Amino acid sequence: MRMSDGHMEKQRTAREDLPKELHVLLLDGHTRQVLPMAKALRRNGYHTTVLCPSRFSVGYVSRWPSRRLLCPSAKENATGFLERLKEVLQQDKYDVVIPLFDYSAEIVCRHKDSLSRWSSMAINDYDVFMKARDKSQTMKICMENNIPCPQTFFPDESTIEDYLDGLVFPVAVKPFCGDSGNGFSRVDNARELPDVFRKTTREYGCSLIQQYIPQTDLQYKTEVFIGNDGEIKAAVVFSKVRYYPIDGGSSTLNITVERPDIVETCCRLLRVIGWRGYADVDLIQDPRDGVAKVMEINPRITGSVKIAFDAGVDFADMIVRSLLDEPVVKTDYEVGRHLRFFHKDVLWFIMSPDRFRAHPSWFSFFNSKTSDQILSLDDPIPGITFTLESLGRLLKDRGYRDKV
Repeated sequence: MRMSDGHMEKQRTAREDLPKELHVLLLDGHTRQVLPMAKALRRNGYHTTVLCPSRFSVGYVSRWPSRRLLCPSAKENATGFLERLKEVLQQDKYDVVIPLFDYSAEIVCRHKDSLSRWSSMAINDYDVFMKARDKSQTMKICMENNIPCPQTFFPDESTIEDYLDGLVFPVAVKPFCGDSGNGFSRVDNARELPDVFRKTTREYGCSLIQQYIPQTDLQYKTEVFIGNDGEIKAAVVFSKVRYYPIDGGSSTLNITVERPDIVETCCRLLRVIGWRGYADVDLIQDPRDGVAKVMEINPRITGSVKIAFDAGVDFADMIVRSLLDEPVVKTDYEVGRHLRFFHKDVLWFIMSPDRFRAHPSWFSFFNSKTSDQILSLDDPIPGITFTLESLGRLLKDRGYRDKV
C-alpha cells in the first residue's frame, strides 16, 4: 500500500485552497505525539501553539511549534487546566484545538459545548467518546456486533464470587477507563481473583474481567480517520514487534503492515459507534485461532502516531481540514516503515531473554525506513531533554527505594 505520487499531488493541491495563517492549539505538550503533530502542522503552514505543563516538556523545547504556553497538567489539576484553556481561547483566536492525551481529551469532551464558542474542538460528542474511552462499553459493542474481542465479564465488588465457576484461568482484570496499562493485572486462579478485582476497583474505579490472551503472537494498532461523510480516509496498521514491560506494555518498535482483516474489524467497530475523525484501535492476535481481537480504542492521538506520518498519512492535516468542513483526501500508506522508542527499547533489551535473537535486530540503528518517536536530527533538543528527564526520574526512584 505504498502512497502513490498521485495521492501526494492531490494532498498538495488540496491544501492550497485553505485560508492562510490558520491557528491550531495543541494540548499536552509533554507527550511524544506532540512532536510529529507540531512538525506536520508547521510544514503545512499552520500557526501552531502548544500548551505545556513545564518548560522542560518536549513540546516546549521543540523547534516546530510557533508558540509555547504553560498550563497546569490535565491529569494532576483538571480544574486548573480547564480554567487556563478557557483563558487562552478567550485571549487569542484559534481555529482548531487538538487534545493529545486521555485526561485533556475527556475534559475537552465534557465541556465541548462551552469551549466550542471560541474554537472547533477535535473531539467527538461525549456519548460517542465514552463508547471508545470506556472499555466496558467498547467490549459490549464488540460482543453485540460479532466483532472479534476477548470474552469479557462485568461483575461488581458484591457479585465477583458469582463469576468464579464460569471463568477459565488465567484472566485479566482492567479498569473501565485507564491509560498506559495502569490497573492491569493477570490472575491465575479463582482464589486470588476477588481480592485483586476489589483492589483494582477501589484504586482505579469500575473494572472488568477479560479472557487472557497468551502473549505469544503479535499485537497490532490501527490508526483510522473517518471523514465527516462517514467514509474511511485512512487506516494505517502496524505491528508492535517489541514492547515494554515485556509481558504486555507500550510498544518500543513498530512496523507498518498490510492487514485488510484488521482494517475491516476496526472500521466496522468505529462505524457502529458513530465515530468521526481520528481514532486508534489496539488489537492482539490470539495464537489459538489466529484472529486479531480488539482490546481497546484510544479516542485521541497516540504516542506512536509518527509512524503514520512517516508512512505517508498526514493525520494532522486531516483533522484540521475536517473541522473546517474542507475535503479530506483518501490516502494509502507505505508498508515496512519502522518506528522505534529507543528509551524504552533499552529497557526491553535489558529485560528480554530474546535480546540477541530479536528480528529485526535490536542493533539496527541506521536504516532509511526507521525513525524514533523522540530522537531526531532535525529537532534534537526534545531528545536531549527527554533523556535527562528520564535519568532524573530513574535516579529519584532509585533513591526512594534505597531509603525504603
